[in-house]
Amino acid sequence: MTDALIAARGAEPAPAPGAEGQAVELVHVSKAFGRAGARHLVLDDINLTVAPGEFLCLLGASGCGKSTLLNLVAGLDRPTSGDITVSARRGPALMFQEHALFPWLTAGRNVELALRLRGVARADRRGEAERLLELVRLGGAHRKRVHELSGGMRQRVALARALAQDSPVLLMDEPFAALDAITRDVLHDELTRVWRETGITVLFVTHNVREAVRLAERVVLLSSRPGRVAHQWHIDIPQPRRVEDPAVAELSVQITERLREEIRRHGER
Repeated sequence: MTDALIAARGAEPAPAPGAEGQAVELVHVSKAFGRAGARHLVLDDINLTVAPGEFLCLLGASGCGKSTLLNLVAGLDRPTSGDITVSARRGPALMFQEHALFPWLTAGRNVELALRLRGVARADRRGEAERLLELVRLGGAHRKRVHELSGGMRQRVALARALAQDSPVLLMDEPFAALDAITRDVLHDELTRVWRETGITVLFVTHNVREAVRLAERVVLLSSRPGRVAHQWHIDIPQPRRVEDPAVAELSVQITERLREEIRRHGER
């Protein structure tokens, strides 16, 4: 077994809830849907902290509550019980699987809209939008319409728009799931570069184990419904990583087996 995997298996747990200076903190968070007497528990007693500048991937089988948890952190929904704290003055930025760009606007205007909502002066928006497009390697695309962009380019514009919110916390809900493998791999590189250059905190939801190991400093596995923190791995494999790297592949096998255990346990109930 590689030294990186030994480090991943033997890593110390994340800071306990209530620790000072966390970018995101969930304390005894539960979420149920439905009316009294027919409530469906989706998340159960989640305790989780994300440190400033950390890249954390939230992993689990479909329907385990990953997106629900992200929506709670984003403030799009409220927990049934527990507390959530996000140290972002404007609230976290959010990026979805679908790019959600306005098709009647150019790439630059989509980014400028986020700047306008943030309160950036009109005279400064164009230059800032161009800077953000340069950051995601789309310099010169300011005037392109959405239909002129490839799927990967659209997601880059969506990332630039999210960064335009100037939040220290970025929430990403399977943003590359609909892309082909090559485009996804390229965007993994780009996201890693942007994260390292900006120092933002990233909470990234995925059901793709290799994607999680490729990107994250820490992977947190949720059990099948109700979602609970089942296990976590601190990943000490140096960046840049590739999904085909032996250390990434080896740890992915280990995590996949643990994920299968959770799925089997759910099926036996």
